[in-house]
Amino acid sequence: LVCRASPAQRLTELCFCIPRFHGEGFQEGLAEGSQAGMAEGRRHGVLQGASIGSEIGCYLGFAQMWHCLLQKCTDEKMSKKIKALESLIGMVQKFPYEDPTYDKLHEDLEKIRGKFKQVCSMLNIQSDFRVGTERSSLTF
Repeated sequence: LVCRASPAQRLTELCFCIPRFHGEGFQEGLAEGSQAGMAEGRRHGVLQGASIGSEIGCYLGFAQMWHCLLQKCTDEKMSKKIKALESLIGMVQKFPYEDPTYDKLHEDLEKIRGKFKQVCSMLNIQSDFRVGTERSSLTF
């Protein structure tokens, strides 16, 4: 084939191709970046969800265990501790596990953490105690 376009015409065509290729490249990059971002966001969400679930589960197990241990005590001091434990259990049970878009999720989590610290104080237990190794602790 013989190219019949003059050098000026080829230059003009090239100038018009640059924006088109730029636009196509942008769209391809956007699609690829969006896909990678979705995958990364999903992984991050899973990790954050697992972390919050582990923390909440720990609080619930802690509160239920102490509630069972103190159940047979009848003095007024124990009654206050039991009420605080019941409050913590209720807060954890009302926590919206299934709704990551809940607008007060972090606010409610902070309230649960505060109640946990209050209960630990009432029971004279350090809320950040270490178990066995230096890395393993109850803090979140």
